[in-house]
Amino acid sequence: MWRRLRRRPAALVAAGVLVLLVLVALAAPLLAQLAGQDPNVYHDDLVDSARGGVPIGSFGGVSGDHWLGVEPGTGRDLFTRLLEGARISLLVALGATVVQVVLGVAAGLVAGLGNRFAGQVVGRITDVMIALPMLVLAIGLTAVVPPDFPRPLLLVVVIGLLDWGGTARMVRAQTLTLRGLDFVESARLSGNGTLRIARRELLPSLAAPVITLAAIKVPTNMVIEASMSFLGVGVKPPTPSWGQMLSSAQTWFRADPAYVLLPAGLLFVTVLAFTVLGDGVRTALDPRAVSRLRVGTGKERSA
Repeated sequence: MWRRLRRRPAALVAAGVLVLLVLVALAAPLLAQLAGQDPNVYHDDLVDSARGGVPIGSFGGVSGDHWLGVEPGTGRDLFTRLLEGARISLLVALGATVVQVVLGVAAGLVAGLGNRFAGQVVGRITDVMIALPMLVLAIGLTAVVPPDFPRPLLLVVVIGLLDWGGTARMVRAQTLTLRGLDFVESARLSGNGTLRIARRELLPSLAAPVITLAAIKVPTNMVIEASMSFLGVGVKPPTPSWGQMLSSAQTWFRADPAYVLLPAGLLFVTVLAFTVLGDGVRTALDPRAVSRLRVGTGKERSA
């Protein structure tokens, strides 16, 4: 897969961007110490109270102490808050993706390997989960949970539990295709049980589509988290997230455009990188795509 992936420069650039982002998010406390700033400390002297709290200085108050400026109204350092927001956004997106993949793979295997009754029950439950308005239901669930419950963990659970239906349907379709192939029939005739067949024979064959789907789910979950925080039912202050920063930036768009463009730009770049990498992984894991690539390369060389 690595040899095939190296032929796609865009996917390699996207992977590099994501690795850098993850490293920066993990090192956020160290970078905050290096910058000498605390993301939750107010600096009233850095905002102009006569103008409603607009940062003093150009480009949102950029200076040697505040590398990306300060937050309007509060004067909190924007660089360190963006780092902390990256940690929350990535944590929620990756955690929710793990929940979705685990539930979706388990349900899809049960529906594909079980008897007709189990397949119909799991299939109807999957249809219901897909038909539910996920964002609306997630907003309702997070609104009734006690405020002292950790919001990042709550978002992981809610998004993961409400959006596994597509994964289950894909795994079920792949399982129904694989269960009729010779290597699965051979394992069954050898006396292997259903769990062993699922673990030893089907899961390795399902790895490629599941990894591809997970790479697509991560940016989708980042957008969902940002949407929920934007609507005020996600991460609560003072814990920062990119969606929360976008929500509070609505009133400052004209006075301080940098406060909007920085979190929006980071969210855009991250989602784009995950999408491009997911497409590259899909191509690298798809033998048919690789065969088409080789045939096309051979024709070009012949021409």
